[in-house]
Amino acid sequence: MHRLLLIDDDEALAAPLASYLARFDFALSAVTRPSAALARLAEERFDALILDGMLPEMDGFAFCKRVRGGTEPWREIPILMLTARGDLTDRVVGLELGADDYLAKPFEPRELAARLQTILRRTRLAPAAAVPATLLRYSGLEIDTARRVVTVAAGPVELTSTEYELLLMLAREPGRVFSRDEILNRLRGQEADLYTRAVDILVSRMRRKLEPLEALKTLRNAGYCFALPAAEEGA
Repeated sequence: MHRLLLIDDDEALAAPLASYLARFDFALSAVTRPSAALARLAEERFDALILDGMLPEMDGFAFCKRVRGGTEPWREIPILMLTARGDLTDRVVGLELGADDYLAKPFEPRELAARLQTILRRTRLAPAAAVPATLLRYSGLEIDTARRVVTVAAGPVELTSTEYELLLMLAREPGRVFSRDEILNRLRGQEADLYTRAVDILVSRMRRKLEPLEALKTLRNAGYCFALPAAEEGA
């Protein structure tokens, strides 16, 4: 059973949501303040966070930034923002800060469950003993698909689960151009609607993390492709 932590100051939301998500093998715990969430994360293991945008102490966007910018072992935990701040600008900001997905209130619980399943499916790791290390090696970059580790000359690169999946998808077919809608459909498992800008945000974040490598190429009005050549044998 996957363990979820809901961070939302609406105390009436937790009980019915926990009951509904239990049908999908989710165990939901809830807190109403970011400080309580940080305390729970330090003491317990959770598989994903459901994060409201409007909270006491700090808003959900600041909390997302705090999680992603920290050094704690849970800094890469999947985050789904669930908030009444649902306009496109807020969605873009949430994704820029490192959220893996964004769902506006009011919401359908079934859609929330589906989005959580998609996020967790992307981040699920196979047992290391059962999967041999598989390395994708390019000029200046290496992807270990067994350990989900991306390494450049300066060392490992910290990517969110969504960033990693996007990089892997592009790197497995170097030179192939993926449209924004195709990327979204492949990553999120649903039809793209207002989220096409999210791909631009992900690529921009990844480029900053991979600098000075120019691994991702933009093709105007077409999409993105992986641009690094394969590493030479023995290099």
